[in-house]
Amino acid sequence: MIDWPILSVVTFLPLVGALFIFFVRSSDEVAERNAHWIALWTTIVTFLVSLPLVFYFDNTAPGFQFVEKTSWLGDIASYHMGVDGISLPFVMLTTFLMPLVILASWRGVHTRVKEYMIAFLVLQTMILGTFCALDLVLFYFFFEGSLIPMFLIIGVWGGPRRVYSTFKFFLYTLVGSLLMMLAIMAVYWQAGTTDVPTLLTYNFPSDMQMWMWLAFFACFAVKTPMWPVHTWLPDAHVEAPTAGSVILASTVLKMGGYGFIRYSLPMFPEASVFFAPLVFTLSVVAIIYTSLVAIVQEDMKKLIAYSSVAHMGFVTMGIFAMNEAGLQGAMFLMISHGFVSTALFLCVGVIYDRMHTRHIAAYGGLAKRMPIYATVMMIFTMANVGLPGTSGFVGEFLTMLSVFERNTWIAFFAAIGIILSAGYALWLYWQVIFGPLEKENLKHILDLSPREIAIMVPLVIITILFGVWPSPILNMTQSAVNTVIARTDQVAGVVKTALLLSF
Repeated sequence: MIDWPILSVVTFLPLVGALFIFFVRSSDEVAERNAHWIALWTTIVTFLVSLPLVFYFDNTAPGFQFVEKTSWLGDIASYHMGVDGISLPFVMLTTFLMPLVILASWRGVHTRVKEYMIAFLVLQTMILGTFCALDLVLFYFFFEGSLIPMFLIIGVWGGPRRVYSTFKFFLYTLVGSLLMMLAIMAVYWQAGTTDVPTLLTYNFPSDMQMWMWLAFFACFAVKTPMWPVHTWLPDAHVEAPTAGSVILASTVLKMGGYGFIRYSLPMFPEASVFFAPLVFTLSVVAIIYTSLVAIVQEDMKKLIAYSSVAHMGFVTMGIFAMNEAGLQGAMFLMISHGFVSTALFLCVGVIYDRMHTRHIAAYGGLAKRMPIYATVMMIFTMANVGLPGTSGFVGEFLTMLSVFERNTWIAFFAAIGIILSAGYALWLYWQVIFGPLEKENLKHILDLSPREIAIMVPLVIITILFGVWPSPILNMTQSAVNTVIARTDQVAGVVKTALLLSF
């Protein structure tokens, strides 16, 4: 058993690294090199320190583990940290991916490198705190805190339209978050506490649940993002630097899905059941509509961004099916998407760093010059499609199974989205990798470097490993997922069955 504050150490260690980079004084060239190495070693050490969380985690215990609690804001809020089977996978996803993100930034950024690395380390602290917080005020602090470094990463180091994209991202997220803040205040006035474990068993009045659910939904729907509040995401991805797109798709988007599972379902179970048909409808529209939009994109990043919206539609659909297959499938799909989307954006970044364009029409025949790159991209394209044997298949299969149990028509329309995803993903791969090598500027393009191979190999291994052996994630999430399901059944069981089956 761990008797030291491991969650606090894991959460704030990146912040210590950021402070160290800030106070290092040297010439510009040396400062940039030092910033890179300090950020890399900080994220590696953070990952290593987080590993005992997995080794000592009890998969059979449904409650929170590694709990830390101390006074913070008097009687209003406390510094309360802990993880369970719902939050721990996201903590490990974040600590695993951040060293790869730093490595991916090694040659892609040449201005304000120190500040760039500081922004990523601060962002890591905020993301980890979001997943570990067990007090609503503390959660809100970390959740909103992540907005600032992400704002800077896109706004300072982004593309030509970075200012427009940044403010669009900021305003969309801020409006939803302000509504959630009002709901948190109402929760405190009603329950007299912001302690999450206490609130997860508190029975709010039915009419109050409806309004608070909508307020939380406004926040998490933007973050996920759900249709029709998804339009900030493609713009943010296109303008963000490669590492910014990676962290945005892999972990920041997961805050929305995590929020639905952690807060919306157990705190407002009656409202969650009542609004489930609405979520199903929005999810199906997102899956089909954004898949159709992805097919006509000319920018690789934008195509993958719309693909992310479609995949998150499967996530929200699985969450609000409110059965074991749905919640576990949604959790697994979010973790898988974290790895696969990371890899796809890195694949785009590899050829962008060489050719300085993301237009699909600018490429073709890369398999002849970049066989390693073509193989790696094929693996992640297949995972994005949901090919059996990859991690993408497990999550999509479980969510489809859960929705089919609730309503066959919803499952039918969602299946159309899977077919469309195969269409645009394979079309992108064909256009970029196959065909004749006709463009002169591509005839001397270099294959993956040792640094790029070192980034891709762990992602390839884990994508295939979890595709053939999903048990580690499913076993970790099972007890916590069953607790959430038991909560919705206990409070709204009869209504849940009637509404979901009649939809």
